[in-house]
Amino acid sequence: MTKNKGFTLVELLIVIGILAVLSTATVLILNPAQILQETRDAQRLNDVGSISSALSLLLATNTAPNLQGGAGFACGTNFGASVAGATENFTGIPVLAHAGVRANDGTGWVAAVLTGVSGGSPLAVLPVDPTNTTVLNYQYACDQTNKYFEVDATDMESTKYDPYATNDGGDQAAVYEVGNRLSL
Repeated sequence: MTKNKGFTLVELLIVIGILAVLSTATVLILNPAQILQETRDAQRLNDVGSISSALSLLLATNTAPNLQGGAGFACGTNFGASVAGATENFTGIPVLAHAGVRANDGTGWVAAVLTGVSGGSPLAVLPVDPTNTTVLNYQYACDQTNKYFEVDATDMESTKYDPYATNDGGDQAAVYEVGNRLSL
């Protein structure tokens, strides 16, 4: 007598059924789309925090920091960043589209001259929104005379990060604001 080694069709169907139930439960519980949204929002908070730190370092180490850069930018205007440049900010004020949107020399979407930090710029390039769309999500505003600045992240995707925008101390509840003056 020979014994066949292997699984029967019924055993295989039961295992496949169990795997299907487990994978469905995993997708429903973990919700990968929500996790990706939260990851992008965390990146947004990190990006504007890095820019705020770089601007604070510029103010602390430079006797005459330039927050409005060159190329005719004015500090009273909110500047925005997307991969392709920006056309308006979250308040509807028209802004300049920057050819070198990631440049840290005052010609990028942050008009401050970060290359003026002693020891070199703390940021090699300015960050842009992680979705890589033309939607405006990062913004910069400044007051050259009083040396104030504000960096914003708009359009958070996940509800997990709504409290960050609401409780940041800024004047706009739906926008995450960092800087030394949150009312620009």
